[in-house]
Amino acid sequence: MNIKLKCLSHTPLRGLNDPAPEVTAEVDAVLAHARADVEAFDPELIVIFAPDHYNGLFYDLMPPFVIATAAESVGDYMTLPGPLSVARDLALQMARFILDRDVDISVSHRLQVDHGCTQTLEELTGSLMRYPVIPIIINSVAPPFAPYRRVRRLGEVVGQFIATLDKRVLVVGTGGLSHEPPVPLLDGASDAISEFLICGRNPTPEARAARQERTIAAGKIYGSALSTQTPLNVEWDQAFIDLLLDGRLDTVDDFSIEEISKEAGRSTHEVRTWVAAFAALAAAQGGYSARRDYYRPINEWIAGYGVMSAEPR
Repeated sequence: MNIKLKCLSHTPLRGLNDPAPEVTAEVDAVLAHARADVEAFDPELIVIFAPDHYNGLFYDLMPPFVIATAAESVGDYMTLPGPLSVARDLALQMARFILDRDVDISVSHRLQVDHGCTQTLEELTGSLMRYPVIPIIINSVAPPFAPYRRVRRLGEVVGQFIATLDKRVLVVGTGGLSHEPPVPLLDGASDAISEFLICGRNPTPEARAARQERTIAAGKIYGSALSTQTPLNVEWDQAFIDLLLDGRLDTVDDFSIEEISKEAGRSTHEVRTWVAAFAALAAAQGGYSARRDYYRPINEWIAGYGVMSAEPR
């Protein structure tokens, strides 16, 4: 078993509301290096921890963790549509392994995934089908949330499973860092918004386009006095990156969901995917060496945009 890790921010606004050309070129170069690194590693399996943004999972049944045995991209925000190459039998084995170790996880045999999963998969591999993949969705935008200690434990158990495999495994986390796009809350929502959040699967093309336009509009004013969204928090982002670099994963057990939402934005909780990914690597190999590949706050993308890599010591 050989294992590597990549954690990347994603953004629905990449290609739709870009920053200055030199900043876009910086990110393109970092992503090209990350993709070359993945190609050189040539994984036999990718385990990707990702969020959902009310495209596959809704409040009619909102589990904290879901593992997919089959998944299809909804093709939102310029991402590729179509099926992912999910390792079905291995995903089922992993689900049984996780449940046997007293971590509750749901199983989906027909999961729809959005840009929160597919954008990073495309950026790292150029495709949705190039490598076998196991998607694990961690609820990161729909309160109430599982505490961070449970996210870390999920990652640990996944890492223990990976350690039983005789494969090259790439572990991926995607989302964050500080981040607050205009994702609605159920609490206080209108009847129409409530209905969407509870059972809004498979919207019409017109409804999806309107949702995209609202996000683009929010990105155009984000970080200005006109925006009502929580601004990016560079200090919070750097502190989070530092704790991952230092291997202080147990620090997240004391994270306050309410404080993070207030300080860095409600969708900052997508970093739960990074926590799970690093915990998986640490559990699989007993320790790791990590590096910060890139970080920049990018208002146009409503993201503290970061990229990290790690491998066993």
